[in-house]
Amino acid sequence: MKKRKRSMLRSFGCAAEGIATGIREERNMKIHCAAAVLVAVAGAFAGLTRMEWCVCLILCGMVLALELVNTALEAVTDLVTEEWKPLAKKAKDLAAGAVLIGAVTAAAAGCVIFIPHFL
Repeated sequence: MKKRKRSMLRSFGCAAEGIATGIREERNMKIHCAAAVLVAVAGAFAGLTRMEWCVCLILCGMVLALELVNTALEAVTDLVTEEWKPLAKKAKDLAAGAVLIGAVTAAAAGCVIFIPHFL
């Protein structure tokens, strides 16, 4: 049987549902969202340039997207196996490491952008 393609609107709805689930159910996603809100408030207060806003938006989006991918990978890994397996641990650790690299990079760039505005 041939699968019917989803409408574009339905695809966006599924994506929005995934984002909402991540925010509602994942502690780290809540932390990253709170950090993004703080960046927006600080950016408004500091009077960032357009380029600085672009960098902040890209980095915030990158961290949020990485966290969602990490959560999805953890869910799939848990679906495949409930017992401890070295490859499952490796997959989860690698995905978590990707989020950490993204978050540290975003924080470092944030320091470069915000410190001069507040000095």
